[in-house]
Amino acid sequence: MKSRMMFSALLLAAMTVTMCHAQQSSGHLLVDQKGDMSLAIVDPAAGRVIASVPEGGNTGHEVAGSADGKLAYVPVYGDSGVGKPGTNGTNMVVIDIATAKVVGNVDFGHGVRPHCAVFGPKDGLLYVTTEIDHTVSIIDPKTLKIVGSIDTGQPESHMLAISHDGRFGYTANVGAGTVSVLDLQKRKLVKILPVTRQVQRISISMDDSKVFTSDVDKPRLAVLDTHTGAVSQWIDLPGHGYGSAVTSDGKWLLIAIEDASKVAVINLKTMKLATTIDTPVAPQEVLIRPDGKVAYVSCMGAKQVVAEFSVGGWKVTRLIATGKATDGLGWAGK
Repeated sequence: MKSRMMFSALLLAAMTVTMCHAQQSSGHLLVDQKGDMSLAIVDPAAGRVIASVPEGGNTGHEVAGSADGKLAYVPVYGDSGVGKPGTNGTNMVVIDIATAKVVGNVDFGHGVRPHCAVFGPKDGLLYVTTEIDHTVSIIDPKTLKIVGSIDTGQPESHMLAISHDGRFGYTANVGAGTVSVLDLQKRKLVKILPVTRQVQRISISMDDSKVFTSDVDKPRLAVLDTHTGAVSQWIDLPGHGYGSAVTSDGKWLLIAIEDASKVAVINLKTMKLATTIDTPVAPQEVLIRPDGKVAYVSCMGAKQVVAEFSVGGWKVTRLIATGKATDGLGWAGK
């Protein structure tokens, strides 16, 4: 009787572990390895790279994964940084997750430095910042055809955030120190919002009422009211802010503090710094897993690593070894 009960307990434990493992493995973490000019496909349950896919002889900085978990879209930016001299990327590659092979390509026709790719939450189209043209290009992910573009009215439109209702896009225009507001349905520029001398990265609250972008010169975060179109307040940071993301419950903003090797946790009810998480060197981009329980931050200066931490626990729980100069993060799946 005891042996039968013990066997049942062990079987239940094994089933629980298997179910948890399967739940964690419902998608893949995507990591752009700038130094290797490749995309890492990471098994999030095992916490290891299962494939590195060459991006075609040039460097991608950001990546977007499809909701069905099958494809990754990597804009190939070039060999430099925003506003710096270097090559201007002309294309975006499409990578099949299962086979770890490039299966498609979008040719922009000339050097545009394509950078940030974001799926429209309602129309399923792919919106890609095309910096040199001062535009956001619109791509049908099924046909890989460019079906439109929206003028941002500003240079260096580097990063893009889209409202959850799919109506508006917001670009962080780095050197101009502004944010462009785009009507995605009418495909036109609505207005340009002045912020500071230079801005970096951008994210949006879950209720679409606030947009966040960092001041490049000062350790502070700008909070823009999407209704008034103005900076409503500044939040002091423990260093210069970089990539940020809002948790799925809408309560917290997580922002990488590159020069302090931390992730700052902002309470969005009080709009104040709640705590910080120590990370490896030079954290770049924050990604929150679709289940809202786990977050990842790429650490470009830390000998090839992505740090994983629990949402709410606010401690690094695991380091995932990746390729050189890890930067952009994405998730393929749900």
